[in-house]
Amino acid sequence: MEQGWPAQWLKGILELCVLAVVAQEDTYGYAIAQRLEQGGLGPVRGGTLYPVLLRLETDGLVASWWVEGEGGPRRKFFRATQKGRRNLAQRTADWQAFTATTLHLLPVHVSPDTQRDPRPS
Repeated sequence: MEQGWPAQWLKGILELCVLAVVAQEDTYGYAIAQRLEQGGLGPVRGGTLYPVLLRLETDGLVASWWVEGEGGPRRKFFRATQKGRRNLAQRTADWQAFTATTLHLLPVHVSPDTQRDPRPS
């Protein structure tokens, strides 16, 4: 099932997800976008992905290099640095704590048919 996640949610978690994908293996932009889509985030376009990768690289969380393509264009590959792996571990723990907190605040079942009486009790 393809999920249409709110843009604000994706903006908040995309950088962490990109870092997680890059930490799994050396990879390039198109493969990262495919992995994110297969993981359930939906399509991530280059205009969204490449600025995230640039920020991660500028912050020293990933390193990049160019590889000649076999019969095609060169590809820019990315690898998580040690700093990036430490950052990923910390931010993952922070994200898990944040989602546990927010899940605690949200109702377990919400029915769109439930109408609240606007009058004070």
